[in-house]
Amino acid sequence: MNISYSPILMGDIHIEPCYQKFPYLTKFQLFKAELLSATIWFWILWCLGHHSDAVLGHFSYPGSSKWANEELGIPFDDEDLE
Repeated sequence: MNISYSPILMGDIHIEPCYQKFPYLTKFQLFKAELLSATIWFWILWCLGHHSDAVLGHFSYPGSSKWANEELGIPFDDEDLE
């Protein structure tokens, strides 16, 4: 299977390798990068808003007033610590 890449398919942009300096990016390349970044963040935040139980857990957390002192490791008030 022989696949040839034409300059038209590749966007006809050739960036020379640069040593210790940033390569030149076209406005279209910056636009594509920003669009991809915005799409990914939209998808992450959309899924977090609609399926937050996948990240935060499926069960509601109990209130701290329902926890016993023994579970929290707090000694009894009448216990001597000597």
